[in-house]
Amino acid sequence: MNVTSLSFPYGESIQWFCAESANKLPKSPLKEWLLATGSLTQKLKTCCTQFEVKVLGEGLHAPLDGEYPQQGSVWIREVLLCLDSIPWVFARTLIPEKLMAERQADFLGLGTRPLGELLFSQDHFIPGRIEVASFETCSRLAHLAESLDQSVEHELWGRRRYFHHGEHEMIVSEIFLPAAEQAIRKL
Repeated sequence: MNVTSLSFPYGESIQWFCAESANKLPKSPLKEWLLATGSLTQKLKTCCTQFEVKVLGEGLHAPLDGEYPQQGSVWIREVLLCLDSIPWVFARTLIPEKLMAERQADFLGLGTRPLGELLFSQDHFIPGRIEVASFETCSRLAHLAESLDQSVEHELWGRRRYFHHGEHEMIVSEIFLPAAEQAIRKL
């Protein structure tokens, strides 16, 4: 795996759409994963012996154009979720500065632990709406997948979910890499 923190952040500006627009979603088992309302971390853990989080980078940055219009800068955390050493999901989290200041110990203390464990183990975080998007084979995320020795033969799919904590809203995006889609088809 030749990804480095020098390339952080990997995310890219993309047009997300409401998950209720189901006619735009892929006609494959991946659709169920995109719309799953529970913890993706828990769902992924049922598919492997060893679950691992590889942190690609985290820090205070400006969000991408249109990504989080109300925020000048946000804490960005990008990770790969790996199942039995194979990257399945690229995840990008955006945390507003005020929420980061209030919950700094939680977020900075994550290290290689999955964020999903924090979000779904505390009542303070309320899961919200899900949006979905597809990523072209020439996208930055497709290039990331290729750098992980995963062939990108067609568009990648991902989702982003909003989590509410009091008056704050954070965004968690999860993009399924080709290895995940191939494995999900076989489940």
